Amino acid sequence: MILTTTNNIENHKIVDYLGIVTGSAYDSSYSSNGTKMSFKDMFSMSKYYEKYTLGLESIKEKAFQNLKDNAIKLGANAVVGINLDVEPLANSATLLVSITGTAVKVQ
Repeated sequence: MILTTTNNIENHKIVDYLGIVTGSAYDSSYSSNGTKMSFKDMFSMSKYYEKYTLGLESIKEKAFQNLKDNAIKLGANAVVGINLDVEPLANSATLLVSITGTAVKVQ
């Protein structure tokens, strides 16, 4: 599956536009691989940023997998014009990642 933020793919021709697809995922930004940050680690900036980064990457991967799954359901082999949005949910440590793009068939 080809994924790109551009509206075309170099050396490929878009033969069919199949529709807009989305992928979203949410989780605590303080957890990664099923482990949560300890209370003590929240006061260590290096551990805080490390866990936050790992948590965000995990959430993004889930959202991209959902995007790909939705594109495959439409019969696409690529998604163009991808836009990614990361939003913190109010009063929580939860991040929401939403990805949109156009599912296409390319040759």
